[in-house]
Amino acid sequence: MTQRPAFVLVRPQMGENIGAAARAMWNFGLDHMRIVVPRDGWPNPSAVAMASGAGRLLDAAQVAPDVASAVADAEFVYATTARPRGLTKPMFSPEGAMRDAAARIAAGQRVAVMFGPERAGLENEDIAQANAIITVPVNPEFPSLNLAQCVLLVGYEWRRATTEVVAQEVELAGTEWANTGEIAHLAQHYEDRLDEAGFFFPETKAANMKTNLRNMWSRLPLTRADIQMLHGVMRQMVRWKERG
Repeated sequence: MTQRPAFVLVRPQMGENIGAAARAMWNFGLDHMRIVVPRDGWPNPSAVAMASGAGRLLDAAQVAPDVASAVADAEFVYATTARPRGLTKPMFSPEGAMRDAAARIAAGQRVAVMFGPERAGLENEDIAQANAIITVPVNPEFPSLNLAQCVLLVGYEWRRATTEVVAQEVELAGTEWANTGEIAHLAQHYEDRLDEAGFFFPETKAANMKTNLRNMWSRLPLTRADIQMLHGVMRQMVRWKERG
């Protein structure tokens, strides 16, 4: 099984936030949660209710008495914080951190990411036990992030660092892209009917108008379903004109 970073929730205050963090982790395939001294004890029914389909993470979560024991088996630890702490450490963006984590894990290292309590985040004593800092480029006038939001951000970047993410794709709903011949046939259909209707006027401009119309058809990303519909539109317009 591919190794993944452990997400360590340090002194979380509300069970609901722990459950929401579990959901955020499982959204991106992360399933190794550790909890350091949860304020309301453990297990926590509120966490279970909020976790919904990610309850398995809570069942397997490890509860630790302090930060040191929670990260003891990790060769590299990241601490998340939204503001400078006056400590000399490498600082990563979430994207950079998870790319670094993926490389370390691929090299056989164990990695952990620490997240602080909701009210004030990690203390300097916590961060001092980390090898590097993850800082999120948030609004400096409002740097506070909800615990689950921060977990979601880092989890998303882990997914991006370890899974090919397609930036853009088109979902073809039961059809295929039209080929050049089908588009040319459509263009000819419209050109013939428009010619009959006297659209290409005056005669001196007709050739250029036809070229521009064909150029328009070739630029459009048409599917075979689009082609069939546009043929039908023109046929119906001709029938309507003939009935009139």
